[in-house]
Amino acid sequence: MPATRRAWLVGLFVLAVLPWIPGLQSDSARSLLTQMGIASVFALSYNLLLGQTGLLSFGHAVYFGLGGYASVHFMRAINAGLPIPVPFVPLAGAAGGLLFGIIFGALTTRRGGTVFALISLGLGEWVHASSLMLPSFFGGEEGVTASRTRGPHLLGLDFGSQLQVYYVTAAWLLLCAALMYAFMRTPVGRLANAVRDNPERVEFIGYDPQRVRFIVFCVAAMFAGVAGGLHAINYEIVAAEALSATRSGAVLLMVYIGGVQHFMGAILGAVAITWLQVSLSDYTTAWLLYLGLIFMGIVAFVPGGLAGLVALHVAAWRARVLPAIGRSYVVALPFALMATVGLVTLIEMIYRRATQPEAGALMRLFWIPMDTAKPWPWVGAVLVAAAALYALHKTSPRIAAAWSEAAESIHARA
Repeated sequence: MPATRRAWLVGLFVLAVLPWIPGLQSDSARSLLTQMGIASVFALSYNLLLGQTGLLSFGHAVYFGLGGYASVHFMRAINAGLPIPVPFVPLAGAAGGLLFGIIFGALTTRRGGTVFALISLGLGEWVHASSLMLPSFFGGEEGVTASRTRGPHLLGLDFGSQLQVYYVTAAWLLLCAALMYAFMRTPVGRLANAVRDNPERVEFIGYDPQRVRFIVFCVAAMFAGVAGGLHAINYEIVAAEALSATRSGAVLLMVYIGGVQHFMGAILGAVAITWLQVSLSDYTTAWLLYLGLIFMGIVAFVPGGLAGLVALHVAAWRARVLPAIGRSYVVALPFALMATVGLVTLIEMIYRRATQPEAGALMRLFWIPMDTAKPWPWVGAVLVAAAALYALHKTSPRIAAAWSEAAESIHARA
């Protein structure tokens, strides 16, 4: 069986059994999985622009949000008697995303690079502001609501449970991922890669880079609209936040952290960022700072993102040099954990004093009570972080040497 087909079958199996794994059987866990699926479709659509065509957009949430609004109005029509099952609602999102992708893409894709990025930013802010001025369609600050259970039942399902919504999302994720994967292997998709790498050469061989950018932009907007439709089904409400720059920034983080050079990178980034947004925010008010630090660390030290990191270790495993690399990791791991503990302690104490002064100086971190009014917690955190970072600096040559030897083995095996 070809490796690609085997990978898709594994993906289908994972999506099917995921909500039945112990620890993921609660409604809250299945809700998190659903959000990850929605974010994955959105991130994959953005990767068509950034990773495949080299278009850095700061307003991709426009098509997610407008697709969501088209879908929620479609759901309202279903609630009023339109005989269409709810799982087909994302088709309305796809139509809405494609329509506005054609309208706005005709303007924004005339130029690439920085000009495109700035136009997308301005367009995103304009659409977001307009959503608050047109309450008849956008519902104002309260948004537009609909019910996913008041419609024709498909195979006896009413889509009231989170498990049923998860499987609807999983089915759309698998379908959209397959379609986007296939699209990037068409001649237009190959030309998109060429436009990303050298648009002048594409023009020289007789193709119009602007037309290629426009086609990919419309396809990406359509799939972003599908993600917006899934958002409407899951939450049964779409508000102006779906169009905001915050959501556009989030999908940018997902793709960069996951790895713009890999198709699976968008999914890995969507899973990681969604988990951080939902789970980490329950433990600390500084979660956005940690998210920013993770982003900067990956861009600076792991430019291939999470998917690139996985690909490197898979190659090392196939070359049978992963144990040597693992031994160097074992040496550095205790110091990395110590540095993390020290830095997290400093950040949490600073945030406690800066944002929650009314809570007092006493706090508990890592199950240890601390008095931030006294100097000892501060001194201890600084010493632990500094010592661990120094030790990491000393052990880093060992990791570099292990990877250097691994690289030679990998190239020799290739």
